[in-house]
Amino acid sequence: MIRNNQHKYSISAMCKVLQLHRSTYYYEAKERANEGDITSDVFEIFQASRQNYGTRKIKVELKKRGLIVSRRRIGRIMKEHGLVSSYTVAQFKPHTKSCNESEQKNELNREFNQEEEMTAIVSDLTYVRVNQKWHYVCVFVDLFNREIVGCSAGPNKDALLVYRAFASMKGDLRKIQLFHTDRGNEFKNKLIDDALETFEIQRSLSMKGCPYDNAVAEATYKIIKTEFIKRRHFDSLEELTRELHDYVHWFNHIRIHGTLGYVSPVDYKLEHLNKVV
Repeated sequence: MIRNNQHKYSISAMCKVLQLHRSTYYYEAKERANEGDITSDVFEIFQASRQNYGTRKIKVELKKRGLIVSRRRIGRIMKEHGLVSSYTVAQFKPHTKSCNESEQKNELNREFNQEEEMTAIVSDLTYVRVNQKWHYVCVFVDLFNREIVGCSAGPNKDALLVYRAFASMKGDLRKIQLFHTDRGNEFKNKLIDDALETFEIQRSLSMKGCPYDNAVAEATYKIIKTEFIKRRHFDSLEELTRELHDYVHWFNHIRIHGTLGYVSPVDYKLEHLNKVV
């Protein structure tokens, strides 16, 4: 309003009437004048993130390009151009889940920050619609750098789905010291017991009814549901599997993670290796 009427009234008079500091007006005017300079960068970063990044991560990416921009300014550009992140307010969806009554303890004990790769792996399952039928996705997450080191998809929520995720992992599985999951029957059965025994991996189970014991896996699945599953339609298991592997590659090599200092899991691992050397 001030800008539209400055040919009729003085800026200081209008600021006084509107009870607005002149410095605030000039700051906003300067920011808007320069907004076009970074709009294309915001667009590019938002699209490269698969429409997932919000103002916080876009700010980090802009800084990598030598552009220091406030989140407020980024948010205004996104709002004005209809750029809406996939993330929404989390909603709790109660559901029943069968669990085993094993006396196995929680050996991980919420020690989610590991100093070496592949020492502790966590896992969980989530569901996805494929051609009007429920299918399931299983991923293994390395607590060292939050990298997805194994994954599988299938029509059944069973031990075979978990076993295929094991089989997809690269490297020497004997490096794994601990495998932590919740108490779903798909994780505690003879097939998985034999696999863990073969590679001498110790098992750890969350306390019954306590999702916080497996918080990293739960958080990873929230990300997957929001960034990968939401607003997507899969016509076949083959399509789901292909797209899942593509997403996992992006997740590991490109997507920046706040808990890792806004670098990708692979870059975080490489930085650690360079420090060791």
